[in-house]
Amino acid sequence: YFFRVYKKTSGNGQVSGSGLYNIIIIKLFLSFADGVLKVDPTDLNGRKVFVYLACAFRYGSEDLDVIGLSFRRDIWIQRVQVYPPTGESVARTPMQESLMKKIGEQGCPFSFKMPANLPCSVSLQPGQNDSGKACGVDFEVKGYISDVANSADEIDKKDTCRLMIRKIQFAPANNKPGPKADIAKQFMMSDKPVNLEVSLEKEVYYHGDPITVNVKINNETTKVVKKILISGEQQGKDDRLAEVKFLKNGVCTINGNSTFEKSYQITPLLANNKEKRGLSVDGRLKDEDTHLASTTLSQGDKEMQGILISYKVKVNLMMSGGGDVTVELPVTLMSPKPAGECSLFAYNCH
Repeated sequence: YFFRVYKKTSGNGQVSGSGLYNIIIIKLFLSFADGVLKVDPTDLNGRKVFVYLACAFRYGSEDLDVIGLSFRRDIWIQRVQVYPPTGESVARTPMQESLMKKIGEQGCPFSFKMPANLPCSVSLQPGQNDSGKACGVDFEVKGYISDVANSADEIDKKDTCRLMIRKIQFAPANNKPGPKADIAKQFMMSDKPVNLEVSLEKEVYYHGDPITVNVKINNETTKVVKKILISGEQQGKDDRLAEVKFLKNGVCTINGNSTFEKSYQITPLLANNKEKRGLSVDGRLKDEDTHLASTTLSQGDKEMQGILISYKVKVNLMMSGGGDVTVELPVTLMSPKPAGECSLFAYNCH
C-alpha cells in the first residue's frame, strides 16, 4: 500500500477525521474512498454523527453567491451514519484495521463507492484580481453532528470537520505509437499541392516530458513556406472554458518545389503559463509541484459532468502570398501511476 494518514479535528473536539482517503481506479475504473472518523460521544445528547463525500463543480467565485444564487453545483453526494452504529456489517480494509488499533473504541470506519463516471479534480487558474476559492471540480469529505443526515450545510462549523481530497486518473500502461495525419492542399494558380504529414512518436506523454512532433513536407508548388508554427492547445469541454494555447515553436522557411523533414520537441509546462487565467490545472493551486490538468479518459458509459480535459498539437504552414496548411493531432497528457498495488490520491485539510 502506498498511503499517507491525515487528521482533522472539529471545533468542539468531539469529531475528528483520521485516515487514508484512497480513491483507487482499477481496470474497470471503479472508485473507492475509505477512512476512520474518531467520535467522542460525550455531550452528543442523542444526536447522530454522519460522514458525507461530495463531488462539486464551482463555476463562480464565492463573492458572487448573492441574493440566493449559488455558483456551486453538486455533481454527486453520498452520506453514511457512523454513530451510533447502524448494525450493518461492513468489511474493513487493512488501512482501517490499522487505524482502529491506534484510535481505539471511538474509531468509526466508513467507506464510499463512487460512480465510475465522476470527473477528476481540476482547478481553473485564477486571474490576478480573482479572489476566493478557485473554480473547478473538487471532492470534500465532511464529518458532522446532527439529528438528520442531510443537514450538513446548516449546522455549526464547530460540529464539523472537513478534508478536501483529490481524485486523479493515472496514465494507462501504453506503448502504442502516436497518431498520424496528413493533408494535401492546393492553391489558386497552382495545379499541384502542398503535402503535409505530421505524426507523434507515442500516444501518451507524462507531464514535463517533451512531445516529439515529426513533420514531413513536400511542397510541389512555387509558393514558399514562410514559417512552420507548432503549437499545442488545452481544451476544456464545459460551459465556460475556451481553448488555451500553452506552447508554440516557429522555424525557418521552405522554398517551392522542395521537400523538408524534421522532428521538433515541444514541452507543455504550467511554469510557462502562470499568467493565463482559466487554464486547467491538477487541482493543487497552492502546491509547488502543480502541473497542467491531465487528459480525461473515458470512465463509464454515462456522460460525465464537470470539466473534461483534452489536448491537441497543431502544425500550421504559413505560405507566401497568403493561405496556410494545417494538421491537428490529439495528444494524451497524464501522470504516471505510482509503484505499488494502490493508486494514491492527495488531500488538503480545511
